[in-house]
Amino acid sequence: MKTNAKKEEVTRAGDGLVVRVSAPPVDGKANARLVKILADYFDVSKSRVRILRGIRNRNKTVEIERQR
Repeated sequence: MKTNAKKEEVTRAGDGLVVRVSAPPVDGKANARLVKILADYFDVSKSRVRILRGIRNRNKTVEIERQR
């Protein structure tokens, strides 16, 4: 995840994704924005996206649960 980006976007990088968010890494704002962006990208609700590891790190492990 890259914070304070001018343009929010999701791009593929190897086996993972690089997500650029416009929010600063303060008070969980960037993580909340990351969840919203990934929910939109995968067309699921925000409640289906969970950050498993890396809450305070730019490298994160995220779980996305498919909707039924």
